[in-house]
Amino acid sequence: MGVSKKTLFLLFLCVFLGEISLCFSTKLYVVYMGSKDSDEHQDEILRQNHQMLTDIHGGNVEQAKTSHVYSYRHGFKGFAAKLTEKQASDISKMPGVVSVFPNTKRNLHTTHSWDFMGLSEDETMEIPGFSTKNQVNVIIGFIDTGIWPESPSFRDTNMPPVPAGWKGQCQSGEAFNASICNRKIIGARYYMSGYAAEEDDGKTMFKSARDSTGHGSHTASTAAGRYVADMNYKGLASGGARGGAPMARIAVYKTCWSSGCYDVDLLAAFDDAIRDGVHVISLSLGPDAPQGDYFSDAISVGSFHAVSRGILVVASVGNEGTSGSATNLAPWMITVAASSTDRDFTSDILLGNRVQLMGESLSLSQMNTSAKIIPASEAYAGYFTPYQSSYCLDSSLNRTKAKGKVLVCRHAGSSSESKLEKSNIVKQAGGVGMILIDEADKGVAIPFTIPAATVGKKIGNKILAYINNTRLPTARILSAKTVFGAQPAPRATAFSSRGPNSLTPEILKPDITAPGLNILAAWSPAMSKLNFNILSGTSMACPHVSGVVALLKAVHPSWSPSAIKSAIMTTAKLSDMHHKPIIVDPEGKRANPFDFGSGFVNPTKVLDPGLIYDAQPADYRAFLCSIGYDEKSLHLITRDNRTCDQTFASPNELNYPSITVPNLRNKYSVTRTVTNVGKSRSTYKAVTFAPKGVNVTVVPRRLAFTRYYQKMNFTVTFKVAAPTQGYVFGSLSWRNKRTWVTSPLVVRVAHSNMGTMV
Repeated sequence: MGVSKKTLFLLFLCVFLGEISLCFSTKLYVVYMGSKDSDEHQDEILRQNHQMLTDIHGGNVEQAKTSHVYSYRHGFKGFAAKLTEKQASDISKMPGVVSVFPNTKRNLHTTHSWDFMGLSEDETMEIPGFSTKNQVNVIIGFIDTGIWPESPSFRDTNMPPVPAGWKGQCQSGEAFNASICNRKIIGARYYMSGYAAEEDDGKTMFKSARDSTGHGSHTASTAAGRYVADMNYKGLASGGARGGAPMARIAVYKTCWSSGCYDVDLLAAFDDAIRDGVHVISLSLGPDAPQGDYFSDAISVGSFHAVSRGILVVASVGNEGTSGSATNLAPWMITVAASSTDRDFTSDILLGNRVQLMGESLSLSQMNTSAKIIPASEAYAGYFTPYQSSYCLDSSLNRTKAKGKVLVCRHAGSSSESKLEKSNIVKQAGGVGMILIDEADKGVAIPFTIPAATVGKKIGNKILAYINNTRLPTARILSAKTVFGAQPAPRATAFSSRGPNSLTPEILKPDITAPGLNILAAWSPAMSKLNFNILSGTSMACPHVSGVVALLKAVHPSWSPSAIKSAIMTTAKLSDMHHKPIIVDPEGKRANPFDFGSGFVNPTKVLDPGLIYDAQPADYRAFLCSIGYDEKSLHLITRDNRTCDQTFASPNELNYPSITVPNLRNKYSVTRTVTNVGKSRSTYKAVTFAPKGVNVTVVPRRLAFTRYYQKMNFTVTFKVAAPTQGYVFGSLSWRNKRTWVTSPLVVRVAHSNMGTMV
């Protein structure tokens, strides 16, 4: 009874004295304070953080210390602390504070692919005409679920000593000693204060940089794994495999746990990675759509400060698969969509009428004889309706009706785990096989626990028609097999999040697409006792680009992040392996830049792009001015004294390798600057494919360079020629005999087509 009275008293205080720090409503917040001054000592930043917390706690030093969780003091300034809503509001008004935002959870965007992209089969990954041996001096930081260091993908055989400028560390923890790091994995840290503040960490496996879920090992080996002679998934996809930059170094920043990744930990990882000396940061994770403001988003904040220091940040676009669902939208990041390769994992479905169909599967079990096939709706159980049972929900199937049969189930969501669970539910009900009709037609292969395959709506309807028109319908499902060249490739995947950019529509997102469907890479044997696994998602596409970035950094170490991004975007492929336009799953319509950005990454061309669209930190400042950030906020973010006098009239004036005009009224012009990184004396001619209903002119139409790194300007003018609905797409290419430098053109004509664009 006494405890209850105390609780009521505290709740009373909470209601009437909102600033009382004992209140149960405290949450973890990030207090972001922008860049640190060059002469500002780390201890002074820590003292300042504690003083702010002491002030907000009414002078109580102990409460201030208790509420403090992290200080960010290497790449940028700020701290994480447990605060009430009112305290968070009060602290946001203090001098020097840019933003205060809650500790939000981010989700993971969860081989042969490099052969398909055209790189050599051996571990050197050499590209004709260039040496990439300097990749041993390139360090990729992975902010993810950790790493399984014993995987053969991470051995350090024949690797030279750790680069001299490396300042990172190998942090000891559960089942992870500091001595585990080697010349391949040169750093490993883990962060869980943000996670522990929001979740029960009692069930957490491996409180260390060791990977318990497999995701981090998969992404790291995709980008930078060593050559493994016989990598396979239970015999499927067997063959030699390696990452894109197999001799690059790996630094691990484990911020993601079983349920996700929290902002407080993500910012701590960015802060350390900037100080440690990584050259590339790879993040296969992101916020839910729609994304919030840039400086209330941990990934946008961390990446801004990383890029300002010359570190490239590569992130996945997300797996929501719908228009406008793209995330990681900041123009200083490289944002990656997912596409297929020419390899599929399929199971044959043999119907009783001798029709043979094909579905996606990773199940190695098969039916030796045919069995009766029924819609799962006919096996409904208990209080479940036939409609509910058609989705094979837990406990929805009647064992008597399902036993010994093949069940046709439906799937409406995007969770691959629930697809796997449906095979368990059918198995528990006595079913001997399952055909899963994926209403979203994602094309993702699943390791089902019984003979089973996923099909799209078209094939699913054929199977249901056969069942409905046959007295004793039967089916047999065979084991999964590896198939090459069965479909056009690459294809934009159905699950990959799409543009337009919901935050700044003048910036095209995604930027690029890369393989992300059914990708084989290293895994954590703590999960499923597998050393390698096949996964799908933009999580898998992101490290493909991170590996290409590492190769570019090896060959062109002085290039800026925007120059490297430009090289990747302007050399991308727009056609599939049969030289036809890239299509998008599932309907097979022609893909557009909202599906794939500039196109499919082409690592054989990126090292020699001819021209680049470069941008410096000052350009990103002008971009921020153009979207409404005031000079006071920008001074805190950047710690320089520039004003917004140099702002852009519109965000699309940023020197970006794509051009987007989301509200064209009659006529509008955009100027871009290209830098010659090809032959000293070279001439390019403009070739345009105008978006439907829009006239495009380029002035000048010819660029003649006389020296390396010479810059030249050109202006693109868009003029409405005919009314159009929605966005329309085209391209601009600067071409000569050796090189095509191509940019997407994305335009939406305003409904009121009068005057000039504002």
